[in-house]
Formats: sequence, C-alpha cells, structure tokens
Amino acid sequence: MYPIISSIPFLVDDLSLYFSIRTKLGGYLLLHTKNLKIKSVIKQALQKISHVGNDTTDLEKNWSITYKQSKKSQFHLALQNVITRLPKCNLVIEHGCSIGTTTMALAKKSNTVFGIDKSFFALVEAKKHKLQNADFFLADSLSQPFGKTRFDIVVALNVLELIEPSHLLQVINRQAKKFVILSDPYDYERGKNSVKTRLDETSIRKKMRQYGFRLILNSTKPRFFNWILKVNTRLTLHYKVDLLIASRK
Repeated sequence: MYPIISSIPFLVDDLSLYFSIRTKLGGYLLLHTKNLKIKSVIKQALQKISHVGNDTTDLEKNWSITYKQSKKSQFHLALQNVITRLPKCNLVIEHGCSIGTTTMALAKKSNTVFGIDKSFFALVEAKKHKLQNADFFLADSLSQPFGKTRFDIVVALNVLELIEPSHLLQVINRQAKKFVILSDPYDYERGKNSVKTRLDETSIRKKMRQYGFRLILNSTKPRFFNWILKVNTRLTLHYKVDLLIASRK
C-alpha cells in the first residue's frame, strides 16, 4: 500500500530511499501531518534510512517557486499551440509535471490526465489548480507506477537531463498509443549526477524513429524556443528548448 500525504499519493516502493535525500521534507511532513497512521509511516521510513545524501528539499521547493514565476514564454506558447492541434484524447500522462502548468492545457483536450513528479512541493502547487479530470502522483517515472497502462498522449518536458534519457524513452515507447510530446534544453550540467548517456536533438529523433514513431508538426528537424526562468530578482535563466512531437505510424 502507498501512503497518501497532503492529498498526494506517494507511489514509491522505498519511502526511506526517497527521504534519504529529503530528510528535511520528511521532518516537515512529520510535523504537519495530523493522521497518526501516516505519521507512523513517515517516522518509520525516516528511521530506516541507511545513508543520508545531500538534501534536495530546499532546491525542489525553490524550483517550484521559479516555475510559478516563469509561466509565460515563447516555449509555453508553442507548447499550447501544439496541444490545441492534437485531437481530443482519453488518457494522458505527463512525466515531470512539476506545478501542473502544462497539465491544465492537457486537461482541456483530454478526458483524464495523470501528472507525476518527484517534487512534493511542486505537486502541492499542481493540486491547487483543482482540475476535475486530472490527478497528481509523487513517483519515479522509471518505476512505471501505472504498470502496463497505455496512454493516448505521453508528455515529458525538460526532464531528459534529470532522468536517464534512453531509459525514459523506453518507458515512453511502452506507454504511448498515439502521440508523444518531448522537449529539452539539453543542459546536462543541470543533472550531471543523474544521467550517464546523453542524448541531443539529433540522437533523440533517431531513437524515436527506431521505436517506430513519425515526427510531426514541423518537428522533423530540431527547433528551439525561448524558455525564460526567473530564479530571483538577480538571476534569470535563458534557455533554448527543443520541442519534438511524434505519432505512432
């Protein structure tokens, strides 16, 4: 059984491993959770941690704030245009949904949308949209928390430097029935401890073709859109993000 904490299902097989680099989050949840059973689950998970790594709690919380401040960019406009051009679908999954900005657009064109992310604070923000036909889950994309379920559209935006790209594409290939939407700035320094084999704008297209996908909506060749992230009053990141849309042949 998976615990539901602050209305967010934690679909992780090893809660202790998850908290091992988020001990501060574990303490926060232990302090703010009122349900005694959930408190016990969190406490036991924290006690079972065998090795404590660098804590990412504040980093994940700060990124959720950054994404809230950076919703308007050329990239987001291009993405919304793509979503409106795709047919209405039944079931959609978004890997790395973060605060749910894209999920809102997907929900307008789909019957049901599932968003998954490993950031608790981002998912708290996503839940605030109160979308009637969307739900959010804390999970690792590579663990395939929805088993063999297949989705009409599979979305993974700007996560290739955070999740091993070739492994994520294998998951996407198994999940996608009709369409795939991918994007990335290919900034592998952002996830230098997460990825062993890097894919760029050329190799990712080659991989998608090998899996039997056809590139559509002018994404046959690499095309980059401005993605501006307002980190704070002194720092703004200007990314060029590649956008790729594919369909099953």
